Amino acid sequence: MTKERKCFFGGVKDSESKLNDFGKIAEEEWLKTKQIRSNVDLDEYVIMPNHIHGIIIINSDAALEEEPNDKKLLSNSLGSIVGQYKSVVTKRIKENGDHEFGWQARYYDHIIRSERSLDSIRKYIEYNPAKWEVDEYYRR
Repeated sequence: MTKERKCFFGGVKDSESKLNDFGKIAEEEWLKTKQIRSNVDLDEYVIMPNHIHGIIIINSDAALEEEPNDKKLLSNSLGSIVGQYKSVVTKRIKENGDHEFGWQARYYDHIIRSERSLDSIRKYIEYNPAKWEVDEYYRR
C-alpha cells in the first residue's frame, strides 16, 4: 500500500489496471524479483493504483523464518524480498521526479497452504481491477 493510499501507479479503466510510468516501474521491479533470486517464483499479480497484489513462491522453508534474537530478516525471506522491492521502487520513482512517493510501513501476507486456496487467491487478484470502485483501498 502506498503512503496515504495515493494512486501513484495509475488508474483503472474498463475493469483493467492502466499503469502510468511509476506503475511500470513497480511492475518492472516486481518481475525482476524472480530474475535476481534463484529460489523465488512469481505467480499471479496485479499492480493497482495504490497497492499491489501478488503471489511469491519461496522454494525454501528456512526463507520464511526470522532471526529470533536480533530481529534481522534472513536473506531471501519474504520480509527481505518485500523490503528490497519497496526500497528499489521508491528509489527509482524518486529518481524519476516524485519525491513524495512512499509506502505504508507494513504489508499483508498470507501463507497459501492448499491448491484450493491458491486458486481462490489467483481469482481474487485477477478480478481485483474490476472491483476497484468498491475496493477498501479505492481513492480517486
